[in-house]
Amino acid sequence: MTAPAVIVPRPAPPPREAVLAGAVDLAREAVVSDVGADQVGEHAGYVVEGPRLLTHVFHSLTPGYRGWYWAVTLTRPPRARRATVVEVNHLPGEDALLSPGWVPWADRLQPSDVGPTDELPYVGDDDRLDAGYEATGEDADVLGPELAYEVGLGRARVLSAEGRRQAATRWYEGEHGPLARSARAARAQCSTCAFFLPVTGSLRRLFGVCTNEWSPADGRVVSVDHGCGAHSETGERKRPSNWSPTLPVVDELDLEVVAREPLRPLPGDAQSDEQAEVGTGTP
Repeated sequence: MTAPAVIVPRPAPPPREAVLAGAVDLAREAVVSDVGADQVGEHAGYVVEGPRLLTHVFHSLTPGYRGWYWAVTLTRPPRARRATVVEVNHLPGEDALLSPGWVPWADRLQPSDVGPTDELPYVGDDDRLDAGYEATGEDADVLGPELAYEVGLGRARVLSAEGRRQAATRWYEGEHGPLARSARAARAQCSTCAFFLPVTGSLRRLFGVCTNEWSPADGRVVSVDHGCGAHSETGERKRPSNWSPTLPVVDELDLEVVAREPLRPLPGDAQSDEQAEVGTGTP
């Protein structure tokens, strides 16, 4: 039972309920006997719950319960002229201060709340996981332990597509993704770092593990476009070139070939006269 949002005192009792409506002192005594007179305020009215069932309401003076009411439900047997107390309740009113709604432990638990020795309950319908397949007999001998572990064989459940999506989103938007402060200040990305070790599977193209002990992300999953000040090529300086464009370059080992015009025949040369006759068309 809950108290009404607005309680309106009735000037006259309803028909057939005059006995219950007039039992205000009986209702007050029921509350006072439970909590004491200092926590019970003025009578705020009554609510007819049903045939021979009525609830008297009193303002609550309990510290910390502003806007609450004491609700005392009375009843009477048929044709009886005496009221009987059914129950006493402490109920919130319209402007009462209420605590947040109760949330189950499994729903309010956060990953940061889990300690080293805590054990989470089994979740059978976890959408992040799919059923795995166990390799037995000849299949296990052919596949081998490494391949079986890679494809998920031997495990009851493996990561589903939804599980990979959630993990990728969480890692990419986290402190080791491209939006991190260190990534925005870095001069190069993790994909070009020698300490970047790509993960296996479908997430290989997006994530890897940092293996640099001087990096704040050492041993953590980082995105390929993450970065920090411990990049393997950080501090590299370009060496000055020995070539100067202002000085001539002489290459003594190169053989130059120059194309020249053909030699002209000298006068009196027999071969030249013959060529001349052929050229002039003399018979």
